[in-house]
Amino acid sequence: MADDLTIVAENACFGGRHLRVKHRAATVACDMTFAVYLPPAAAVEGARVPVLYWLSGLTCTDENFMQKAGALRLAAELGLAIVAPDTSPRGPDVPGDPDGAWDFGHGAGFYVDATEEPYATHYRMHDYVVHELPAVVEANFPVSDKRSVAGHSMGGHGALVCALRNPGRYRSVSAFAPIVNPSAVPWGEKAFSRYLGPDRSTWRAWDACALLEMATERLPLLVDQGEADSFLGKQLQPDALRTAAEAAGHPLTLRMQPGYDHSYFFIATFIDDHLRHAAAALEA
Repeated sequence: MADDLTIVAENACFGGRHLRVKHRAATVACDMTFAVYLPPAAAVEGARVPVLYWLSGLTCTDENFMQKAGALRLAAELGLAIVAPDTSPRGPDVPGDPDGAWDFGHGAGFYVDATEEPYATHYRMHDYVVHELPAVVEANFPVSDKRSVAGHSMGGHGALVCALRNPGRYRSVSAFAPIVNPSAVPWGEKAFSRYLGPDRSTWRAWDACALLEMATERLPLLVDQGEADSFLGKQLQPDALRTAAEAAGHPLTLRMQPGYDHSYFFIATFIDDHLRHAAAALEA
C-alpha cells in the first residue's frame, strides 16, 4: 500500500475485510476518507475482484452505507468489492455553507466539478469519484477495473451523472430515490447556482434528465423510489426521469415501492437487487 494512504480502521466482516482509508486527494485539495469492503475472494493470491462504487446522500459520510445498508453479506457471496467515498471535501480550509445549512457544502458536494469561487478549488467531487479514487483503489487493493456505480438521493444523482457522462467507464448503474432533475428542484438549484454559477445552460451537463437526451451508451437504469418518501414530489420527481428515458429510448426500470420512505430501512430492503444488478453486469 502506498505511503500516503493511512488505514483509519479495519474490521473482519463476512470472511472479508472492511477498511476506512485516509489519503491526500489532489482533485479536491484536501484529505479524504473512503471505505472499502474486500470480499473473501479478494484474499486469494493474484485475485482482482470487481468494484461497486456507492455514492451516498446529503449529510452522509463513507460510514453510512457500510454500517446501515446490510450489503456486505451478499457482497461477500458475490465476490464484489464495495467502495464508498465521502460526500464532499472537508477540513478547516474547505468552505461550507455560509449559514451552516445541511444541504450545501460539507456533506453536500453533489458530485459536480465546481467552477465558482470559493468552491472551485475543493469541490471537484465528480473528478475525484470518477478518476482519482478508482486509480487509488486499483493501485492499492486487489480489485480490477471492472466498475459499477450506484447511490442514494444526492448520491443517486451522482451515480446517474457519473455513468451518463462517462460512457464505457461503468458496467452498470442504479439508484435509490435519486435527484433526477436537479436543475429544476430546490436542492439542485441551490447547489448548482453556487457551485456552477447562474447560467442554467451549464447545469445541463450535471442533470440526468438532460444527459439522457445526448447519451451515447445504453446502460440499463435500475431505480427504486419509495412512495412514502417525504421528498418525492418536491425534490426527487422520478416521473421526470421516466419521461426523459422514454423520449431518448433509454432502458429504465423504475420501481415505485409502496410504503417506503427515504431512509436506510428502504435501502436495506432492496439493496440485494442492486448488488445482483451490478454483479451480473460485472460478470458479463
